[in-house]
Amino acid sequence: MKRYFAGIDAGSTYIKVALLDQGKQLAGSDVGYTGIDAAGTARRLISGLCGQVGIDPADVAGIIATGYSRRNMDAAHDTVTEIQAHARGAAWSAPDGVQIRTVVDIGGQDSKVIVLDDSGNVANFIMNDKCAAGTGRFLESLARALEISIEELGPVSLESSQPATINSTCVVFAESEVISLVARNKRREDIAAGIHASLAARIGGMSRHAGITPEILLTGGGGLNCGIARALEDEMQADIHLPRYPQLNGAIGAALIALERDGD
Repeated sequence: MKRYFAGIDAGSTYIKVALLDQGKQLAGSDVGYTGIDAAGTARRLISGLCGQVGIDPADVAGIIATGYSRRNMDAAHDTVTEIQAHARGAAWSAPDGVQIRTVVDIGGQDSKVIVLDDSGNVANFIMNDKCAAGTGRFLESLARALEISIEELGPVSLESSQPATINSTCVVFAESEVISLVARNKRREDIAAGIHASLAARIGGMSRHAGITPEILLTGGGGLNCGIARALEDEMQADIHLPRYPQLNGAIGAALIALERDGD
């Protein structure tokens, strides 16, 4: 019977679950709002994935949780830090032929820069979890000020011909700047580009402090935003690689760790 391993990335906004088979192939994945019952959300997601492949959740050989709410995941057999999970997922998620040396993970409530050595182990990292600047919440707040959805923000920013300047990295002050720019009839596209440039400057500063090394992988919800990728390339003067499943890197990394521990 084929064996399966699951990873749960329990973020503050979303729960991401990845199910791998023993050959390290992705058998299924799902994403759901964390909600007030994060553990229940994770159980439902795992149950649904197991139903798709025709097994009982109790038959999953290993389940490891990571992320903000990892210690509340009663379906998990063990936990690992987000840094460990994202580092382990990077090689799996990387485009073919690319050796990732830096992971930039932009989530809803925090952002991380993880520098890897030649073997894919963590050499250094820096994490921003005290301020919304450089996170998805920064983008969500400013998207609301522009009266567009977070999904529209990236594509709109790519239409800019002259990005606006957003000086503040504080959400409250940046939102005031955006409202002021709107009142001055600045183009929405240029404001959106300025928002992404402001976030990229924050991430760029973190990256230089951590000792960023190409090649760079962009993961998390930020990896779904084409405007962030473009702004980071401009800020870092380096190619930004996007995985096939940006939101799943942590969950996939946790599942890989579960699989590897099973063989110990």
